[in-house]
Formats: sequence, structure tokens, C-alpha cells
Amino acid sequence: TSIWHFSDIEKQHLRLATAAFTLALGFIAVRGLSGISTLGFNTWIITLLLAMPVMLLAVGPAFILHEIGHKIVAKRYGCWAEFRADPKGLQFGIMLSFFLGVLFMAPGAVMVSGLVKRRYNGYVAVAGPLTNLILFIIGIPIWALILGLSGAFDFTHTSLFDNGLSLNIYLDGDKILWKSMLIDAGIVWLYANLILGLFNMIPWGPLDGAKVKDWSEPAFYFVFCIFLIPVAGMFLGVWGPKTLLSGCVNLIF
Repeated sequence: TSIWHFSDIEKQHLRLATAAFTLALGFIAVRGLSGISTLGFNTWIITLLLAMPVMLLAVGPAFILHEIGHKIVAKRYGCWAEFRADPKGLQFGIMLSFFLGVLFMAPGAVMVSGLVKRRYNGYVAVAGPLTNLILFIIGIPIWALILGLSGAFDFTHTSLFDNGLSLNIYLDGDKILWKSMLIDAGIVWLYANLILGLFNMIPWGPLDGAKVKDWSEPAFYFVFCIFLIPVAGMFLGVWGPKTLLSGCVNLIF
């Protein structure tokens, strides 16, 4: 079949994994159950419902296109390849994010069947992280344009990812702060693609990094460092997605 063919069961599994991933990320945004004590139950529910589309917009492409990257390259080399969700992994991730406000989820993976050379297997594995790298790079100008044209940085931004939760996140009375939602979507887009790429390049178990390293250690260390350096810079405070996007907006506009 065409490399772009998706069976009905594959589409169903992609929808299931994406929905579960979005719900878990929504719980992360409101700090799980602990967020109720800060926001109050009604505001907690409203903030959760507003955070979920932000997370879907920002993280959905990072997750879905990562898996599609694997699929397309595998089919390019004559393999059968379809995504399958892991129901137990999805359930565990949702429960963990709901009760503890942290995310650790194995939503599923592209199942590949076929005999290919080790080199081609490495190509299939590295396709996912490289897709995230491309999304990160193109996300910078795209989100800078979106945020600049919308004037999102023209007001004081309170983020879901600032320290602590605030009652005015995404809400000002009965008014939805959609510009704040846009800024967070851009921030999470950059953050998520770097973290997802780095995590999958860990050379352990079923993760992509193990297959890439088995194919080529130089290729593994090169791609791993491409993700590790900017992620380390984020956590060390050398740079941040919000500062980067704000600087690009000022530069363009």
C-alpha cells in the first residue's frame, strides 16, 4: 500500500493515544489533584478544559508526526508499519498525571514488520526524533509570526508553567485570555519537541536511541547531542522558549 495509507484500526489507535495524551497533559497543566486546593474546584475544571486544547495544539503534532515519521520511512523500505496504542500505558499515564501531576506515559509505538538491513532499521528509528527536530526549527518562525500578528505579547502573560498556579490563568472574570493560551502553545511546542526527541534518543530498551546506536554510534551521539545541548541550556537558564519567541517577535515586528 501507499506509504501514506492508514488503516481504520490505526486511525482509531492514533485518536485514542492522542486523546489520552491530551488529557494527561491537561492534568499536568493544573498540577493534578493538588491544583484544586489552589484554584478551587470550579476554576480547576475550567482551567483543565482550557488547557487541553492548548496542549493538543502544542504537543499533538510532536507526538503524531513523530510516529508518522517512523511509519513513512519503514514503509519506504518495504516494511509493514502501523501505530498501535498501549492501553495499559495510557491508563497508567493518565492516573499518574491525575494523582501526582507528573507525566510518564508510554502511549504506544509504530509496529514494524519486515526484514531490513541494520542501516535501514537505524533510519526508521532516527526518523521520529529528526521529525521533532524539524518541528522545533520550523516552529520558531511559525509561532513568532502567529504571536506577532496576534499581538499576544502586548499584555502581561501569566503562564500555566510559571511557579505556582494563579486564579487568572486563561481567565479574567468571564473573559477567556486566548492570547495567553497562544503564548503557552508556542512555548510548549518548542519545549515538547526537544524533550520528546531527547527522551526517545535514550539508548535503552525499546526507545529509538538503542536502535540508532546499534546502527551507528557516531550518528547516535550526533543526534543525541543535538537535543541534549538545547535541553540542558533550558534547564540551566541559558535560554528559554518564551524569551526566544519574544525576541523573534521583536525582531520581525
